[in-house]
Amino acid sequence: MIIVSACLAGVHCRYDGNAKPCEAVIRLVAEGKAIPVCPEQLGGLTTPRQSSEIVNGRVWMRDGTDVTGAFTRGAQEAINLARLAGATSAILKARSPSCGVGRVYDGTFTGRLIPGDGIFAALCRENGLSVKTEEDL
Repeated sequence: MIIVSACLAGVHCRYDGNAKPCEAVIRLVAEGKAIPVCPEQLGGLTTPRQSSEIVNGRVWMRDGTDVTGAFTRGAQEAINLARLAGATSAILKARSPSCGVGRVYDGTFTGRLIPGDGIFAALCRENGLSVKTEEDL
C-alpha cells in the first residue's frame, strides 16, 4: 500500500483551497493501491489557510502564527493511517512544508528552496517508508 498526498489525488485540501491532481496518483487510488491523506487537515488546520513554511524546524504561517503543533499532530495521524494500511511507501507533494521531499521553501515566503524534508515526509522516513514526490513519477 502507498500513502499519497490527498491534493495529488484531486482533493481540494491545499492551503489555497485547490488540489494538484496527478494522474498517476489518481490511478493508484482508483486501483485501491494508495490511500490519500492530508496531514495539515488531520492536524486541525482549515482549508483554505495561509501558506506556511519551515524555519529552524518550526512551521510558521505567513502572518507569523506558529503552526508547528498542528503540522506535527497531523503528521503523526497520517503515520498512524499509514501503519493501519500497511503502507511501505509514500508519494508526497513536492516542496510542501508537510510533504516536501529533499527540498522545501526556506521560510522567507519568496519561493526560495533549501535542502530539507517537510514534517510528514521526515516522519515517513523515520518510520521506514520510502518517500518520493509526484515529480519523481
